[in-house]
Amino acid sequence: MTASVQAREVLSADDVRRALTRIAHEIVERNHGLEQVVVVGLQRGGVWVAEALAAILVGIDPAHPVPIGSLDVSFHRDDVGLRPIVPGHVTDIPVELDGRTVILCDDVLFTGRTVRAALEALNDYGRPRAVQLAVMVDRGHRELPIRPDFVGKNLPTSREEQVAATSDGVTIR
Repeated sequence: MTASVQAREVLSADDVRRALTRIAHEIVERNHGLEQVVVVGLQRGGVWVAEALAAILVGIDPAHPVPIGSLDVSFHRDDVGLRPIVPGHVTDIPVELDGRTVILCDDVLFTGRTVRAALEALNDYGRPRAVQLAVMVDRGHRELPIRPDFVGKNLPTSREEQVAATSDGVTIR
Protein backbone atom coordinates (compact mmCIF):
# COMPACT_ATOMS: atom_id res chain seq x y z
CA MET A 1 0.00 0.00 0.00
CA THR A 2 1.41 3.40 -0.97
CA ALA A 3 1.04 6.34 1.29
CA SER A 4 -0.46 9.36 -0.40
CA VAL A 5 1.65 12.47 -0.29
CA GLN A 6 -0.08 15.50 1.17
CA ALA A 7 0.12 18.63 -0.99
CA ARG A 8 1.74 21.55 0.79
CA GLU A 9 0.92 25.11 -0.28
CA VAL A 10 4.00 27.34 -0.40
CA LEU A 11 2.44 30.37 -2.11
CA SER A 12 -1.18 31.51 -1.97
CA ALA A 13 -3.01 33.18 -4.86
CA ASP A 14 -2.20 36.56 -3.27
CA ASP A 15 1.49 35.60 -3.01
CA VAL A 16 1.50 34.66 -6.71
CA ARG A 17 -0.16 37.97 -7.64
CA ARG A 18 2.40 39.94 -5.60
CA ALA A 19 5.31 38.01 -7.14
CA LEU A 20 4.02 38.62 -10.66
CA THR A 21 3.57 42.33 -9.92
CA ARG A 22 7.17 42.51 -8.68
CA ILE A 23 8.42 40.66 -11.77
CA ALA A 24 6.46 43.03 -14.05
CA HIS A 25 8.07 46.07 -12.43
CA GLU A 26 11.51 44.43 -12.76
CA ILE A 27 10.84 43.82 -16.49
CA VAL A 28 9.95 47.49 -17.03
CA GLU A 29 13.01 48.64 -15.07
CA ARG A 30 15.50 46.30 -16.77
CA ASN A 31 14.22 47.16 -20.25
CA HIS A 32 13.77 50.91 -19.64
CA GLY A 33 10.12 50.64 -20.59
CA LEU A 34 8.16 48.25 -22.74
CA GLU A 35 8.88 49.37 -26.30
CA GLN A 36 9.93 46.38 -28.40
CA VAL A 37 9.08 43.91 -25.59
CA VAL A 38 7.01 40.81 -26.36
CA VAL A 39 5.90 38.25 -23.76
CA VAL A 40 5.85 34.57 -24.79
CA GLY A 41 4.53 31.78 -22.58
CA LEU A 42 5.75 28.21 -22.91
CA GLN A 43 2.91 25.79 -23.56
CA ARG A 44 1.26 24.78 -21.26
CA GLY A 45 2.32 26.06 -17.86
CA GLY A 46 3.95 29.29 -18.95
CA VAL A 47 0.97 30.66 -20.86
CA TRP A 48 -0.91 31.74 -17.75
CA VAL A 49 2.28 33.41 -16.47
CA ALA A 50 2.65 35.34 -19.74
CA GLU A 51 -1.00 36.40 -19.75
CA ALA A 52 -0.87 37.53 -16.11
CA LEU A 53 2.37 39.45 -16.64
CA ALA A 54 1.04 41.16 -19.77
CA ALA A 55 -2.10 42.25 -17.88
CA ILE A 56 0.04 43.75 -15.11
CA LEU A 57 2.44 45.37 -17.59
CA VAL A 58 -0.38 47.19 -19.40
CA GLY A 59 -1.41 48.62 -16.04
CA ILE A 60 2.14 49.87 -15.46
CA ASP A 61 2.59 51.36 -18.95
CA PRO A 62 -0.75 51.65 -20.82
CA ALA A 63 0.94 53.55 -23.66
CA HIS A 64 2.89 50.41 -24.67
CA PRO A 65 0.68 47.32 -24.68
CA VAL A 66 2.83 44.22 -24.85
CA PRO A 67 2.11 41.54 -27.47
CA ILE A 68 1.52 38.09 -25.94
CA GLY A 69 2.43 34.84 -27.61
CA SER A 70 2.61 31.14 -26.83
CA LEU A 71 5.25 28.61 -27.84
CA ASP A 72 5.01 24.83 -28.11
CA VAL A 73 8.49 23.27 -27.84
CA SER A 74 7.47 19.60 -28.24
CA PHE A 75 9.49 18.97 -31.39
CA HIS A 76 12.56 20.84 -30.16
CA ARG A 77 13.13 18.81 -26.99
CA ASP A 78 16.34 16.80 -26.58
CA ASP A 79 14.73 14.15 -24.37
CA VAL A 80 12.26 12.79 -26.91
CA GLY A 81 13.31 9.18 -26.27
CA LEU A 82 12.79 9.57 -22.52
CA ARG A 83 9.32 11.08 -22.54
CA PRO A 84 6.43 11.06 -24.97
CA ILE A 85 5.94 13.91 -27.41
CA VAL A 86 2.51 15.42 -26.92
CA PRO A 87 2.05 17.98 -29.71
CA GLY A 88 -1.19 19.78 -30.13
CA HIS A 89 -0.58 22.90 -28.12
CA VAL A 90 -0.69 26.03 -30.16
CA THR A 91 2.27 28.19 -31.02
CA ASP A 92 1.10 31.73 -31.61
CA ILE A 93 3.72 34.42 -32.06
CA PRO A 94 1.72 37.54 -33.03
CA VAL A 95 4.63 39.77 -34.09
CA GLU A 96 8.01 39.52 -35.75
CA LEU A 97 10.67 38.84 -33.12
CA ASP A 98 13.58 40.42 -35.03
CA GLY A 99 15.17 43.10 -32.88
CA ARG A 100 12.70 42.71 -30.01
CA THR A 101 13.23 41.66 -26.41
CA VAL A 102 11.37 38.43 -25.71
CA ILE A 103 10.30 37.72 -22.15
CA LEU A 104 10.06 33.93 -22.15
CA CYS A 105 7.69 32.76 -19.38
CA ASP A 106 7.30 29.43 -17.64
CA ASP A 107 5.64 28.28 -14.46
CA VAL A 108 8.42 26.09 -13.01
CA LEU A 109 12.11 25.98 -13.94
CA PHE A 110 13.64 22.60 -13.13
CA THR A 111 16.35 21.05 -15.33
CA GLY A 112 16.42 23.79 -17.97
CA ARG A 113 15.71 21.44 -20.87
CA THR A 114 12.36 23.01 -21.75
CA VAL A 115 13.98 26.46 -21.86
CA ARG A 116 16.76 25.12 -24.10
CA ALA A 117 14.10 23.76 -26.46
CA ALA A 118 12.26 27.09 -26.34
CA LEU A 119 15.38 29.01 -27.34
CA GLU A 120 15.75 26.73 -30.34
CA ALA A 121 12.05 27.02 -31.22
CA LEU A 122 12.19 30.84 -31.06
CA ASN A 123 14.70 30.78 -33.93
CA ASP A 124 11.83 29.72 -36.21
CA TYR A 125 10.19 33.11 -35.59
CA GLY A 126 13.11 35.49 -36.00
CA ARG A 127 16.18 36.74 -34.22
CA PRO A 128 15.32 38.61 -31.01
CA ARG A 129 17.67 41.31 -29.73
CA ALA A 130 17.53 39.57 -26.33
CA VAL A 131 15.66 36.78 -24.56
CA GLN A 132 14.94 37.12 -20.85
CA LEU A 133 13.51 34.31 -18.75
CA ALA A 134 10.70 34.86 -16.22
CA VAL A 135 9.57 31.93 -14.05
CA MET A 136 7.12 31.69 -11.20
CA VAL A 137 9.20 29.03 -9.40
CA ASP A 138 12.88 28.15 -9.70
CA ARG A 139 13.40 24.80 -8.01
CA GLY A 140 17.05 24.23 -8.90
CA HIS A 141 18.39 20.90 -10.22
CA ARG A 142 19.66 22.45 -13.45
CA GLU A 143 21.21 20.14 -16.02
CA LEU A 144 22.08 22.98 -18.39
CA PRO A 145 23.65 26.40 -17.78
CA ILE A 146 20.33 28.29 -17.76
CA ARG A 147 19.46 30.96 -15.21
CA PRO A 148 16.22 32.94 -14.97
CA ASP A 149 16.27 36.74 -15.12
CA PHE A 150 13.06 37.11 -13.11
CA VAL A 151 11.90 34.70 -10.39
CA GLY A 152 8.73 34.68 -8.34
CA LYS A 153 10.05 32.21 -5.74
CA ASN A 154 13.25 30.19 -5.36
CA LEU A 155 12.06 26.89 -3.98
CA PRO A 156 14.66 24.22 -3.17
CA THR A 157 13.09 20.79 -3.65
CA SER A 158 14.12 17.19 -3.94
CA ARG A 159 14.09 15.64 -7.41
CA GLU A 160 11.21 13.40 -6.36
CA GLU A 161 8.89 16.22 -5.34
CA GLN A 162 6.43 17.69 -7.81
CA VAL A 163 5.72 21.41 -7.93
CA ALA A 164 2.49 22.83 -9.32
CA ALA A 165 2.29 26.55 -9.98
CA THR A 166 -0.96 28.22 -11.02
CA SER A 167 -2.56 31.59 -10.47
CA ASP A 168 -4.31 29.96 -7.50
CA GLY A 169 -1.02 29.24 -5.75
CA VAL A 170 2.07 27.04 -5.66
CA THR A 171 2.04 23.59 -4.09
CA ILE A 172 4.60 20.85 -3.52
CA ARG A 173 3.65 17.23 -3.53
